[in-house]
Amino acid sequence: MITFSPGPSKVYDKVAEYLQDAFNQGILSANHRSATFMNLYQETETLIKEKLHVPEDYKLLFTSSATENWEILAQSIVERASFHIYSGSFGKKWLSFASHLNPETESLKLDTETELDVASLDIDEKFDLIAITQNETSNATEVSNELIAELGQKYPSKMIAVDTTSSMAGIELDFSLADIWYASVQKCFGLPAGLGLLILSPKAIEKCHRKGEVGRYNSLSFMLENASNYQTHYTPNVLGIYLLKRSLEDRPEIQETDQLLRARMRQLENTIAQSEKLMMLVQNPKTRSKTVMGISGKEEFIKEIKAAAEKAGMQMGSGYGPLKPTSFRIANFPAISDDEFDKLIKFLKEY
Repeated sequence: MITFSPGPSKVYDKVAEYLQDAFNQGILSANHRSATFMNLYQETETLIKEKLHVPEDYKLLFTSSATENWEILAQSIVERASFHIYSGSFGKKWLSFASHLNPETESLKLDTETELDVASLDIDEKFDLIAITQNETSNATEVSNELIAELGQKYPSKMIAVDTTSSMAGIELDFSLADIWYASVQKCFGLPAGLGLLILSPKAIEKCHRKGEVGRYNSLSFMLENASNYQTHYTPNVLGIYLLKRSLEDRPEIQETDQLLRARMRQLENTIAQSEKLMMLVQNPKTRSKTVMGISGKEEFIKEIKAAAEKAGMQMGSGYGPLKPTSFRIANFPAISDDEFDKLIKFLKEY
């Protein structure tokens, strides 16, 4: 069964080989204070910077998931309150977590067809962090690099944090445009779930130290203290980090992956546009994700096409939250092979 679910998604075919190598090399029992692990951490950070074009002075931290970062940022970075720009369920959840810790938190909810209008924004001085869900997995929308750049230019004194859970390692992101980026590996990284990434600029690290929040299990200052020695504050997912390193070694630089996924998405968009039965969940190409395609329809039709796809050996991703009955989602992630993607296109054209 080929899965086109947007997460957990298809893993790279070579993961089986990596797993066997990890066992043979003793990675599964490596101590996280050992030279073996510290070298693994350093090599993985170097590869992240090389392959994804992350600035050299940014720092990579490991967490258990992308969503864990919601709490870490709210407690250790935000000094007064954050302002959240979002359009779907995951952005709303980030807002909810932040509001629990900082009651002054506020937000702007975008319509899925409405591109962010930076010029009209009026974000109060009390908000020291702007939170953006760059790729909203639940409704297949995105915010472009260009708009993030505009936001940074308009509010240079504010910290910008970006959720790229379903786009990091899939599309080329300009990490210099924001101070905080995070993701999970079970999507565009093509790896098993259980590992989150948090990438911080020197400005974000300085802000963390200035706030001085300490004493919690996942206090960012505690994490950074350990990371300075390429260690973690807790016993980490060493296997996940090893798989990430091995996968990055075998992957091309991000611009090549970006070109591939954009070409595939254009092919998918054309297929849906020419269909009499299929309709894109997001009509505006400027707000439509490049890595997750949402397809909408009546509830009965959605059930039928998903069932037909399973009979053909393909699993579609269900719609999320309130969109579940009337939509399904297709992951356009790098681990999906060209042959698998061609099979999907053929199925959609003939359905």
